[in-house]
Amino acid sequence: MTVVPTEALDRAISDGAEALLRRQRPDGVFGDDPPASVLGTAGTVAALHAADPGGSADLVDAGTSWLRRQQHDDGGWGGVVGADSEVVATAVAVAALALTAPEASAEAITAGRARLAAMGGVDTVTDPAISLLCRQLLTLAGMTVEAGPLRRLPLEIVLFDRVRRQRLSFRTSPFIGLALMQADLLPTGRLRRATLRRARPAALRLLRAIYDHEGRTGALSEDPWPAALVLLGLARSGEAPDIATAVVGWLRRAVRPDGAWDAVTNLDLTRSGYAVTGLAAAGYAADPRLAPTRDFFHATQKPTAFTVLDVPPGGWSYSNVGGWPVTLESAEILSALAGYPDADTDPVLRSGLTWLIGRQDTRGSWSLWVRDTKLANDGPCPAITSQAVLALHDTGHPDDHPAVAAGAAWLLTAGRPNGSYENLWYRDHTSGTAVVVTALSRVGHARHDVVRRAAGWLRDTQLPDGSWGPGDGTAGSVEETGWAVQGLLATGDPAHADAVDRGSAGCSPPPGPTAAGRPPGSATTSATTCATPTP
Repeated sequence: MTVVPTEALDRAISDGAEALLRRQRPDGVFGDDPPASVLGTAGTVAALHAADPGGSADLVDAGTSWLRRQQHDDGGWGGVVGADSEVVATAVAVAALALTAPEASAEAITAGRARLAAMGGVDTVTDPAISLLCRQLLTLAGMTVEAGPLRRLPLEIVLFDRVRRQRLSFRTSPFIGLALMQADLLPTGRLRRATLRRARPAALRLLRAIYDHEGRTGALSEDPWPAALVLLGLARSGEAPDIATAVVGWLRRAVRPDGAWDAVTNLDLTRSGYAVTGLAAAGYAADPRLAPTRDFFHATQKPTAFTVLDVPPGGWSYSNVGGWPVTLESAEILSALAGYPDADTDPVLRSGLTWLIGRQDTRGSWSLWVRDTKLANDGPCPAITSQAVLALHDTGHPDDHPAVAAGAAWLLTAGRPNGSYENLWYRDHTSGTAVVVTALSRVGHARHDVVRRAAGWLRDTQLPDGSWGPGDGTAGSVEETGWAVQGLLATGDPAHADAVDRGSAGCSPPPGPTAAGRPPGSATTSATTCATPTP
């Protein structure tokens, strides 16, 4: 039995597409309003207080006031507005308040330290880099008990480019910032001083290469959090004052009206890529309103190599032409370009596909930034690999094409014991499993036992209201439900019909205008649940 009539689905698709198109700017970019970031705000106020205490006092005051308002009743903070208290955000917020406004924030600091202790402290942080970051900021704030032992960062890794790229990848700039901070935190012997004399100039050259690549804006990947860590390091070490000044200026320009900072300030390419693929699937590929977005994609293809991560020209970043080239957004944009009526004659699409094939890992997977990386947050990633396979499939590459076949073969071995797949960058399993099921189904593996198990996991994790959440039992959202429905539909298996109907019913808005504004699979998780669409 079909729960959602065809007319209702058609209306939902049409209303959602029109709502999405209303979010398109004249330059073709699809915008959004991301939640403010506790981490970004805490790091930024600490950095501005250290680097520009007089000129940025107004921003520091506004940012610390915002942090105090975001503290939960239990004394902790979440990473972004609306998130539950967790260790990293609480540690960073407490340290930032202690560094910048200890008297005005005395009660908040006391409550935060108590909550941090109740959650087990930074010893519970399993990522060594994030654990060290928390320890270092707490040490700077004089909280040595909470921080515990502080490990020295091996700045010498910057002397070995290949090792540095594989071990640090996109963390190169914040790593350098943290390492520069340690100059006055940890004592050094004669041998250590000698190695640092070689390593520090090399590290600063890497920072300058990033700075130059981005057009000397001071944006540092358009993300206040790593920009703040670099600024803290430069302020405490006294190095590269011109870069520090540029970072201060960019952070001033990036502040929100409420005094906070976003997690990432510019996701123009991310949102636009997902928007166009969703609209093309909804039948809008030939709509003239999408022509400016194609022009935007053409204008933002990377014309130069990003030498810091050894990435050749030809890909896209998540922000603009000056950003860092990244596989995920590049694959999605290629799928978007493939949906336009004249895709067969698009030279940008052709060169982008060549770039994408060249970024495949030797094991058949794709990583986010660096080929064959050894950094878990970079890759190899099942979701990114699936996006790349889908881009090749969408552009007419046959199932037995070497890159497609190698990617599919790797995916068939990369699942978790319960049949699900990770999405490393978004840190969930519903979207990861769904996009893997979609990709493998479309390249001839819909009946493979691995795909059947993954689809079964999706079906079994559907929530009682028909929606899906991240796969951890929490509330469902439009985004995860869209991913899951798409994955189950791709298999063509009638056994999933009931789950698809229930998911479609929950995510279909009532008749009339809707503010959905986001197609299934958007990069920013919607807070709207499937059971209660926003009117």
